[in-house]
Amino acid sequence: MLEPREGIPQVIADAAALAEVTAAFAAGRGPVAVDAERASGYRYGQRAYLVQLRREGAGSALIDPVACPDLSGLGAALSDVEWVLHAATQDLPCLREIGMVPTRIFDTELAGRLAGFPRVGLGAMVENVLGFVLEKGHSAVDWSTRPLPEPWLRYAALDVELLVDLRDALEKELDRQGKLEWARQEFDAIASAPPPEPRKDPWRRTSGMHKVRRRRQLAVVRELWQTRDRIAQRRDVSPGKVLGDAAIVEAALALPVNAHALAALNGFGRVNRRQLEQWQVAVDRARGLSESQLPQPGQPVTGPPPPRAWADKDPAAAARLTAARAAVTALAERLNMPQENLITPDTVRRVCWEPPAPVDPESVGAALAGHGARPWQVEQVTPALVTALTQDVS
Repeated sequence: MLEPREGIPQVIADAAALAEVTAAFAAGRGPVAVDAERASGYRYGQRAYLVQLRREGAGSALIDPVACPDLSGLGAALSDVEWVLHAATQDLPCLREIGMVPTRIFDTELAGRLAGFPRVGLGAMVENVLGFVLEKGHSAVDWSTRPLPEPWLRYAALDVELLVDLRDALEKELDRQGKLEWARQEFDAIASAPPPEPRKDPWRRTSGMHKVRRRRQLAVVRELWQTRDRIAQRRDVSPGKVLGDAAIVEAALALPVNAHALAALNGFGRVNRRQLEQWQVAVDRARGLSESQLPQPGQPVTGPPPPRAWADKDPAAAARLTAARAAVTALAERLNMPQENLITPDTVRRVCWEPPAPVDPESVGAALAGHGARPWQVEQVTPALVTALTQDVS
């Protein structure tokens, strides 16, 4: 499919046009296909730079959320409608920021996983299920570009062109496999989930952190990461364009005493003098901290220790985990879906580390539900886990 059925719609970029689109989509029929394009790798944060919609009776719409930053009126007009998204958890946060919050969704990527499709990208799903090939050449472009080039707009419109058709076909397939109710429970869980809590100590996710062992070096990573984040936010660019993770780790390991020493490190050689001094100030701040101000190595662990440590800490728990993993793997293969969609690995670890007493279907089912498992997951996984948790591990 090379062209949207009604051609490329004009980009909505003012209040009057937005009001017209809102009225048209409110009067449309059936589910609404929704997609959003971000500028990951180019801009700071994950805001939406284009929103695409399609609904029977309304056609397709492309909306510029920079020019129209408040789409809550459109969101309200569609609040009782099922929204069809592909990989919903990726788009819902940026849609929520502009006032678009669905109450019901159908996630075509998740539906594909539950139905056992080996490739669940939108292009692969449309090709395998509907027989159309979508041109996918612009997924990683800078969507903050203005004006957006026509080929990009064509690509964006095609992303929602067949989404409802894909939804309908996947619904039939899930129903055929006896998994439609499972999918509905998953979709409801996504739609009703609260926004995620801000990540604690996000600097600890710097790529290459495994090389950094000493607390003083950790402090350098923290100071450089926070300095970079402030600069990136102020300039509205991706943090990686300000300073790479590899350079941050390099500076932490070297603990340079001055800007000259810093300039000799990989990632800093081409930095201008003023910026170099800015980074050195961050390093110096870390060097000047007292012992009590230095970050601890590693974050406080909630829940079980890493599985690799189980054999030493609790051999019986390690044996339970081995048996449980084998049981979940076999069940996932029988149900033809990825293990992580059948039950999260973290849930399995928690139940194996601290199994309920006594171990029976009621207690194991309650433990799974307490860790967030949906009713269908509890029903499917409980028998396998009860067997794994009660087998002789001596």
